[in-house]
Amino acid sequence: MPIEHLFATGAQAAADIAARIATILSDAVAQRGVASIALSGGRSPRPVLEALSQVDLDWGKVVVTLVDERWVAPDNADSNEKLVRDTLLRGAAAQARFVPMKTPAANAYAGQAAVEAAFADLPWPLDIILLGMGDDGHTASLFPEGKELAEGLTSQALTIAATPPVAPHERMSLTAHGISQSRHIFLQISGAAKKAVYDRALAGGAVEELPIRLALLQDKAPVEVWIAEI
Repeated sequence: MPIEHLFATGAQAAADIAARIATILSDAVAQRGVASIALSGGRSPRPVLEALSQVDLDWGKVVVTLVDERWVAPDNADSNEKLVRDTLLRGAAAQARFVPMKTPAANAYAGQAAVEAAFADLPWPLDIILLGMGDDGHTASLFPEGKELAEGLTSQALTIAATPPVAPHERMSLTAHGISQSRHIFLQISGAAKKAVYDRALAGGAVEELPIRLALLQDKAPVEVWIAEI
């Protein structure tokens, strides 16, 4: 079962997540000489990344990458890379090595092989994978009823190109296998609606129905969940 951290507000949860991440990354650098983290996009991680950017770490020994990415230019407002560069990779934290999930290829499917090769060179297992969850139970870019979902759940590749059933833009995403290759899996959720989805997922059932179950119901990597009321 996941370890749950309960907070009244998202700001309080974000501060706690940032502190926990900083401790793990610092310990990883001390123990192995390198630390690694894969980050999600969206509104919720923004305060986490802003707080983390202020942490005193040996950032030159930290590898930062993404859980998923929209196939848009890195300066596009929808780009997760842009979010990470704007919030985390500033000041001393700019010394971290960032591994993008977007290539110059015309589409995500054409770019997947290059992304897979780049990800194969990461220091696996990653120290932390920070997930988010949609109201539909999707995580990364593994969506219920997505045409690539079955492959994303069973492939032994680390990454997969995907087209969401409703959301815009082709995506590049970690697979379930890629997500499982982590020393720590973190999930950040807030609000009553997402808490209800989380509770449904935790109760058990088909991963295809609520893909977040791929993280919550596995026993390979420990899972911690930060839950904010608002």
